[in-house]
Amino acid sequence: MATSETTLAALIVATPFAAALLLGCCPPLRRAGQLAGVVALVGSGAALVIAMRLASWLWVAAYRAEVFRLTRGFTPSREIEATLAWLPQAGARPLATVGVLVDPLSSLMAALVALVAFLVQLYSLGYLADERPGGLGRYYLYQSLFAFSMLGLVFSPNFLQLFVFWELVGLCSYLLIGYYYQRPAAARAAVKAFWVTKLGDLGLVLGIVLLWGATGEFGFEALARSVAGGALDPGFLTLTIGLVYLGAVGKSAQFPLHVWLPDAMEGPTPVSALIHAATMVTAGVYLVARAFPLFAAAPGLLTVVAWVGAFTALLAATLALVQRDIKRVLAYSTVSQLGYMMTALGAGAPAAGFLHLLTHGFFKALLFLAAGAVIHAVATNDMFQMGRLARAMPTTAAVFVVGALALAGLPPLSGFVSKEAVLAAVWQAPGLGVPFLMLAVTVFLTAFYMGRAVVLTFFGGSGPAGHPHDPPPVMAGPLWVLAVGSVAAGGLASGRLPLGFAQFFAGHLDATLPHGPDWLPWLSVGLAGAGLAAGAAVYQWGVVSPVTLARGFGPLGRAAAQGYGLDATYAAMYRGALLGGARVVGWIDRYLVDGVVNVASAWTLRAGAGLRVIQTGRAQDYLYGVAAGVLLLLVIWAWP
Repeated sequence: MATSETTLAALIVATPFAAALLLGCCPPLRRAGQLAGVVALVGSGAALVIAMRLASWLWVAAYRAEVFRLTRGFTPSREIEATLAWLPQAGARPLATVGVLVDPLSSLMAALVALVAFLVQLYSLGYLADERPGGLGRYYLYQSLFAFSMLGLVFSPNFLQLFVFWELVGLCSYLLIGYYYQRPAAARAAVKAFWVTKLGDLGLVLGIVLLWGATGEFGFEALARSVAGGALDPGFLTLTIGLVYLGAVGKSAQFPLHVWLPDAMEGPTPVSALIHAATMVTAGVYLVARAFPLFAAAPGLLTVVAWVGAFTALLAATLALVQRDIKRVLAYSTVSQLGYMMTALGAGAPAAGFLHLLTHGFFKALLFLAAGAVIHAVATNDMFQMGRLARAMPTTAAVFVVGALALAGLPPLSGFVSKEAVLAAVWQAPGLGVPFLMLAVTVFLTAFYMGRAVVLTFFGGSGPAGHPHDPPPVMAGPLWVLAVGSVAAGGLASGRLPLGFAQFFAGHLDATLPHGPDWLPWLSVGLAGAGLAAGAAVYQWGVVSPVTLARGFGPLGRAAAQGYGLDATYAAMYRGALLGGARVVGWIDRYLVDGVVNVASAWTLRAGAGLRVIQTGRAQDYLYGVAAGVLLLLVIWAWP
């Protein structure tokens, strides 16, 4: 039985799907260019309005609920699910259902996805204004389908429905990364993203099948009840949820499946903003948060999640230090921040990890769209060919600095609030001392490479040729909205609201975000400030030459410039294992399978040639043969 909340959730999913369906089934509309963009904007805008209403409705209802005030919890109104039979079977219960699951996690995630999707589509009207009308219509078709897929994933009440939308998200990312399919680099990047994430998806589908085989359930809540009741052996649970985690590793670009994300920058810059801030890469973090009771029940698995996340954060930060392409710097920073989120989840603090996902969505979308405005103005991605753009593009410079400071984690910006919660959670978790140190070093490195990006783009250098200028209002508007969000989003966890983020997320008044020792904020701010100062000292004031600094790291710096050889390793594995295996299979097919068939056919031909000589065409020869056969049968019959 559907409620008003589930009806709103269904409408959130349906509106971008309606736009995609209209653009897909009406070629004249799709080829209309800007009009196709308007259709997509209507769909995403409607989804945004409904998503904001749903999230605020749940928040206010949770605060006002009498059960919340009296029992210090609001479980009856916290989670609403509506499903329909999808795959019927003999008996009262269907094999699988389809529907929506509405709770604080899904409502907040849907609001973020809808907001970023709408702003990206609005920004794209200016950024892609020179595209052919047919190409622009195709772009907005993919954008609408992408928003529908991610929103469907967010509201999925079970693993099976989630997997369907999970694969649709992968397909849409392939289409958008390869939007400029005429460029070989874009086509290769799309294929790389598709296949690398499919390695993780194999684990996800195997884990889902094993869970269903053991429990007969696909639903998240039903599986959580089964696990809480001891229905699964701990070792088997660790295996199956570990396989599910592989899907999150692929989608959220965790080591060692992070290599696809930097190459995904071959797509249009607004696509990068959407993928990095609210859709593709956040899907893995959302999956772990959604299935967190299962992860928590699997012995040792959360520790693995935390270690992999911390190592990914540190590794990606070192890779961001050596990039010249401004979009690749931001891409590696996304990988690093996803590592923060995963580490918080592994430390047993899903509220802290999800809060960082929300705040990161604002400032990462802001940084990518601001970088897109710069690229749009100077026609290059290379930061060393930019410089001194602050005077020519003051609006872009201002919002980019806001995003960079939020990413670095300086107060009072939202990135400081969420990053402090992550660091505190990891500090408090037992056995995660080394991951905490990794994240602390990453704080310094993050501030350093963002200071480097700000200086090289807006203040240092000799400046680009031509006459760059700030973007038009259709592009500047989304930048200011995201800048405000990057400042204000941390207010959700400030403690000034009657119902705080942690209380709303967890469903009871006693819930709080992790708080570390008193020195932790000072350490974090000190490391971030030192990183920014070091970046300015090297690239603005020239205290140390960048060349001298790079030489000081010797082989390590050269290895980082080559991505630590991971792409080359995967290429060697591809050539050695896959192509080598293909050659072996080809030899077997050519010389064994075809050989057996060829020998059999040769023998058949030779036998036919031998038997052909008895076909003389003369009746008397055939009569002699018949008589001889009859005589032979009589002899056999009469033989004692």
